[in-house]
Amino acid sequence: MKKTILTTALLFVISCWSYSQHKISGIIKDVDGEILIGANILEKGTTNGTISDFDGSYCLYVQDSISSVIIISFTGYHPTEIKVDGKHEINSTLSYGQLLDEIVVSGLSVQKRKQSIGYTVRNLEGRTNGIRVRGMSSIPSQSINHVYDTDNESYSAISENRFKKVSTDPLSTFSIDVDKASYSNIRRFINDGYLPPPDAVRIEEMINYFDYDYPNPEGSHPIAIVNEVMPCPWNEKNKIVHIGMKATEAQLEKLPSSNLVFLIDVSGSMRSQNKLPLLQKSMKYLVNNLRATDQVAIAVYAGSSGLVLPPTSGDQKEVIIKAIDNLRSGGSTAGAAGIKLAYEIATEHKEQFDNSRVILATDGDFNVGINSDGDLQRLIEEKRKTGVYLTCLGFGMGNYKDSKLETLSNKGNGNYAYIDNIQEAQRVLGKEFAGTIFTIAKDVKIQIEFNPKHVKEYKLIGYENRLLNNEDFEDDKVDAGEIGLGHTVTALYEIVPKKEKLNKKELRYTKQSVKHFGKKSKELAFVKVRYKDIESTESTEFNMAIQDNNNQVSQSGSFSSAVALFGLLLRKNEEVKKNSYDDVLAIANASIEEDHNGYKKEFMALVTSAKKLND
Repeated sequence: MKKTILTTALLFVISCWSYSQHKISGIIKDVDGEILIGANILEKGTTNGTISDFDGSYCLYVQDSISSVIIISFTGYHPTEIKVDGKHEINSTLSYGQLLDEIVVSGLSVQKRKQSIGYTVRNLEGRTNGIRVRGMSSIPSQSINHVYDTDNESYSAISENRFKKVSTDPLSTFSIDVDKASYSNIRRFINDGYLPPPDAVRIEEMINYFDYDYPNPEGSHPIAIVNEVMPCPWNEKNKIVHIGMKATEAQLEKLPSSNLVFLIDVSGSMRSQNKLPLLQKSMKYLVNNLRATDQVAIAVYAGSSGLVLPPTSGDQKEVIIKAIDNLRSGGSTAGAAGIKLAYEIATEHKEQFDNSRVILATDGDFNVGINSDGDLQRLIEEKRKTGVYLTCLGFGMGNYKDSKLETLSNKGNGNYAYIDNIQEAQRVLGKEFAGTIFTIAKDVKIQIEFNPKHVKEYKLIGYENRLLNNEDFEDDKVDAGEIGLGHTVTALYEIVPKKEKLNKKELRYTKQSVKHFGKKSKELAFVKVRYKDIESTESTEFNMAIQDNNNQVSQSGSFSSAVALFGLLLRKNEEVKKNSYDDVLAIANASIEEDHNGYKKEFMALVTSAKKLND
């Protein structure tokens, strides 16, 4: 009898909960009737949201069928708020323009206040909350520009690079970084109506998001390097040294055979539409590129880990997609257990394939077992010894753990992307499939020696968490970044020119050699690159001199400097406090003629939206 009563009560509770969820759906278009893929649909006052799919349609469950309000937004368009008012179908047409002057999204605690400056982080009750967006303590909080709640998101603190004197520190050494996660994550913040926390802004990943049409490698090295020197757009007294790298490309049918393990987070935190549902759609782009010579297994983790699809031939696409579609979320997050399982499966079949990789898709919120950044780093450093590479795909908001995914990718011979919408999935797993999945060179390091005859000071823009000691450059035991097929890498230095007497140093530009390399030439610096072939333990080195020939600034150079300035402004960098988002737009506008994929125009719209939020 008691059991019957309890069962009836439980069914009643479940029934009440289900009736409290009101389903709405619709199609999002622009004023020209074009569908908008990846438009954001958010229930106001909550973090409950979704995005429009390939045909512009969406589906969202809201809490209240009458009073709930949905906010529909898309970069470069005016957002709109619509009251549900009992409707099950809500279509919307967005008009061209930018974000409105006054933005209030109460559920995310986003408020626009023109009269004040600075940042603070608060919870929904308005109390100061030290919430795991680390590095925020250095930002003034007496007056509030944006008040927002990032719930449980975490970002590793960034200590910005400062100018160094060539006379005492002529060498700059760092690991490459092909990741682009920071840019798409910043886009998510701005599209949702607020500026990102400074520690979410990794400027090198913003710059590397874009294609700069570098030439393909020729000769014996799988990497080509180019350089350019141009005026600094935010300080007319200084110059920018632009260094670009391009890896060898390959046609899909000529790619090596791959042994892939999809490791998918199906915990309760992945329930939102912009997490597991978006993840499932995203992985289909990757599956579409698989061949019969490839193999895929699917492992999942929640409270525990398990194998849901044993190793399956890549031409069995329907079987793989069905396994992905059948995934459901629920439970806690034993991420470390899932990582161990995925590597075991990948290692077991590694010898049969040319390329083995674990593809981890998650919001990074590990809360069972090993979960600290340090312990995870040690775990992944141990696993990389297997020779299995790693790709991290981040999803979601609110409890997003950027710091964990960055750590895993950096230490696991991996790469890292944040998927904020279906277009980004198409780019990372479709268009850039080869670069995401296939590594062409590992432990790639760059070392630059500046000429004290011509350069007084220098500063590397970004790459703060990729810096190496100078002696690490020739130490093959020191880990560094990987570069995939067709990937590009860009690094910018701001330099202070020098017209003073030469300082004596026992390097390339010493007193003995300056006659050849310094006084009689226009060499500003000398670049050295070291890398390992994927099966090698020893590095190969090549180099290039950087000449100051005062050439006309290229579109690549100009646009990369615009992206750098945008990042510096988002970080509230003191050295660009006299600059504005209008300066970014002016610089970028002169370099968008070549924009085959529309990424540069989207960037312009994003900068304009950030300007509105900052005013």
